[in-house]
Formats: sequence, structure tokens, C-alpha cells
Amino acid sequence: MRFNIEPLTQSDAETIATWHYDGEYAFYDAEADPEDLEELLDPALRGDSMFAVRDGAGDLVGFFAFQIEDGVVDFGLGLRPDLTGRGLRADFVRAGLDFARTRFSPKTIQLRVAAFNTRAIKVYQRIGFREVEHYMNRTNGGEFEFVRMELMDTLE
Repeated sequence: MRFNIEPLTQSDAETIATWHYDGEYAFYDAEADPEDLEELLDPALRGDSMFAVRDGAGDLVGFFAFQIEDGVVDFGLGLRPDLTGRGLRADFVRAGLDFARTRFSPKTIQLRVAAFNTRAIKVYQRIGFREVEHYMNRTNGGEFEFVRMELMDTLE
């Protein structure tokens, strides 16, 4: 699948806010955390850090979020729920990494993932991320273990 990345529109944000994942992955529903939902839906809070990802037909298939500080890109992503588990994640993530490298020229790219999400962690490891830290994070009305992963190749 070919991915086209463009600035996230308000309409895109409102669509993403309605996405619902199955089972334990409902943890990633935008409405699971009021602060995340507010940031997604409020253009002033969202700023220019989020991007829509469309397929070749122009359909919204996911989003990327990038926070940049001191040459480090913190990479967030979401794939449309009906597309998960279909073997697209690796290509989807690579598209986001290529975009980040081109747009931000970072020294390092990192991401954070809930520790229970072993499916995603395995994909990230195959792409070249390694686990660098496990930590507890308050979100979604509780405290959950997360894994911070860093891309192993140097981007200098």
C-alpha cells in the first residue's frame, strides 16, 4: 500500500476520534484519555505536530504525530482499526520514519508503546527499534507500564 502524508485537517481529527479498537487495544481509542482527545480535536493544542496518512485512493488510513526536542523525534502513530492485524504496520511505520527523516533530520527517533502491546513491539523491533526504558505512565484513568524504544540506526 502506498501512503501519502499530509497535514491533519479538523475533519481528519474528528474522524480519528471515532475510531474504536477491539479488545485490549481499546486502550488506544482517542476517547480513552480525555487529554489526548482534547489535544486531537483542538487545533490550537494539536498545532502542526499531527499528519494524516492516506492510501492511494485518498482514504484516511492512519495518522502520525511528531514531537521534536533537541534533535530527538518522539514518534506517535495510529492505524485505522479495520486495517490492524493485516500486515500493514511495518510499511506504515517505515513511511512515518522516512517522513520524519526527511522533514526533521533528527539525531534519534523514539516511540513509546504500552507494554502489553507485544504485537506492535515485535514489529518495531523488526524495523530496528530497541527497548531502552520501561516506565509507568498515568493515562486513561490509571497507571500503565510503557516501553520507550529508540531506533538503533544513527540518523546523524
